[in-house]
Amino acid sequence: MKTSSFVGIKAPNFSLRDQNGRVVKLQDFRGKKVILYFYVRDDTPGCTKEACSFRDNLRKMETKNVIVLGVSPDSADSHKHFADKFDLTFPLLVDEKAIIAKKYGAWGRKNMYGRTYLGIVRSTFIIDENGKVTKQYNRVRVPGHVAQLTKDID
Repeated sequence: MKTSSFVGIKAPNFSLRDQNGRVVKLQDFRGKKVILYFYVRDDTPGCTKEACSFRDNLRKMETKNVIVLGVSPDSADSHKHFADKFDLTFPLLVDEKAIIAKKYGAWGRKNMYGRTYLGIVRSTFIIDENGKVTKQYNRVRVPGHVAQLTKDID
């Protein structure tokens, strides 16, 4: 699957509910940098490592005027359980029909054990203070990803 590049263009806007039922809109973060990351599923090994890595680096990111938003097709209840279990204090957004994931090219064909299916392709976007995508990471590997993001937001 070839993924389109969003770098240099305005990030697709969205309005989604988070794990607490609050509506989160991308436009609400104008004036801040946003790390928008798409992950496969709550409380799975790779997604838990990724979320906990964001959690562990959140203060450092916040001092750089950065907001972290996680997105997956899981329900608000699933997100709430995941956030509570791992003390995740950033919004986990509900995209049950993968509408936003598709807008960002984070939904596509995947292969596992010889089976082909459609699902979330682990992806991350850095969006600047004006709503423009400045960096895009496709088919993200979890180890070292948040450390690389921390360097790239400077």
